[in-house]
Amino acid sequence: MNTPINRRQLFAGAGVGLTALASASVSRVALAGLPEAVQHTSADTSAPWLPSGVTGAGRPYQPVVTLNGWTLPWRMNNGVKEFHLVAEPVVREVAPGFLVNMWGYNGQSPGPTIEVVEGDRVRLYVTNRLPEHTTIHWHGQRLPNGMDGVGGLNQPQIPVGKTFVYEFVARRPGTFMYHPHADEMTQMAMGMMGMWVTHPKGRHPHIAEVQRDYCFLLSAYDVEPGSMTPQVNTMLDHNIWTFNSRVFPGISPLVARLGDRVRVRVGNLTMTNHPIHIHGIEFEVTGTDGGPVPPSARWPEVTTDVAVGQMRQIEFLADEPGDWALHCHKSHHTMGAMGHGVPTMIGVDHRGLLNKLQRASPEYMLMGERGMADMGEMHMELPPNTAPMMTGTGPYGPIEMGGMFTTLKVRADQKPGDHRDPGWYTLPEGTQAREVALPAQPGTHRAAPAQPGAAHGAQVRKPQPAQGHAHH
Repeated sequence: MNTPINRRQLFAGAGVGLTALASASVSRVALAGLPEAVQHTSADTSAPWLPSGVTGAGRPYQPVVTLNGWTLPWRMNNGVKEFHLVAEPVVREVAPGFLVNMWGYNGQSPGPTIEVVEGDRVRLYVTNRLPEHTTIHWHGQRLPNGMDGVGGLNQPQIPVGKTFVYEFVARRPGTFMYHPHADEMTQMAMGMMGMWVTHPKGRHPHIAEVQRDYCFLLSAYDVEPGSMTPQVNTMLDHNIWTFNSRVFPGISPLVARLGDRVRVRVGNLTMTNHPIHIHGIEFEVTGTDGGPVPPSARWPEVTTDVAVGQMRQIEFLADEPGDWALHCHKSHHTMGAMGHGVPTMIGVDHRGLLNKLQRASPEYMLMGERGMADMGEMHMELPPNTAPMMTGTGPYGPIEMGGMFTTLKVRADQKPGDHRDPGWYTLPEGTQAREVALPAQPGTHRAAPAQPGAAHGAQVRKPQPAQGHAHH
């Protein structure tokens, strides 16, 4: 867990860059000094943030943990919670050694999570350090029309170098998102997005108390091998599928103590839907962008589809110890940079051909003759700054996953509130799948006519020891 936050005062004095407002209702007194613009560049998952010693901070709440992200600090100003977001170009470490040029907020993409309590009046200063104008839309919020952030419809766009301010009351609890509504295709394709969590102001009949509360955004990018900047005109053929702009094995695990009630908030700002699947447990969808789901409307699931522009909040009891997979169930979304034009070579006999090809092209590699599993172990040379197609190693070898994949780690000895990675799970004796020794009885014979299926030419194949990959 990463705890230090690098603070940087971007503006000093009164009203620097403040020449336009999203609403005329904000007084000059409120603009007398901007809150500090906190910067954060680490790709580690930060510890949950709670205000300490802040007068008027409001009801205590269970803070969220943003996967490979952080929560934006705020200050109190005459009963208003003030935040400062800076829209700017950033460099995101999508995986160790794989850097991507993005646009984001306060040093990161996605931007920091904003946490408030139902009923809070919030004031958000937004400074534009992009090379073009921008806005922020507060996705799913109830607010005055002029604060909704659609450029040209509700407000003028925020010009380059200027600062606008948004102010409204967080009227209902739930999980929301924020993103631009100005040159949206480009700016969201470059990574401009973030999450917003409004905690209930008191006990809510449809919102349970939890011991762990996680959130992350689904995002996708088209980054050509060897490059650093996404192709913003791509509609569906993305090759970098991410949780919070990170790919496995660079995604932190979700950690829980055995018996904890866990909430996971997932927002989708990609161009396609994602069926999010968790192994080892059943969960219920307890909230959407529209608010909490009444218990009478819930049912058990192990996979929930998160459509474009949606949020799904799921909850479960972490009652099975182990390292459980958590991933998108679209198999291409758990891969890294993968070319879509590679032909299927399964079953193709390359004998006598490989040497000839390598004489003509020494770097030629045989790919896919037996399937793609070999890619998990293959150390093929890639262009600089390219994410491997699948990587990551577990205690028993290559995991053969990339992209939208991580783990849920449940431990009996995990301390309450401790979100650190406990390492790999030690399987109790007798609880792991294992090889079975079989008698050496080779042979495949045609079934006797009296057996079912004989009329259709069915065959019975007896188990036999593995014969390798020899060609016969």
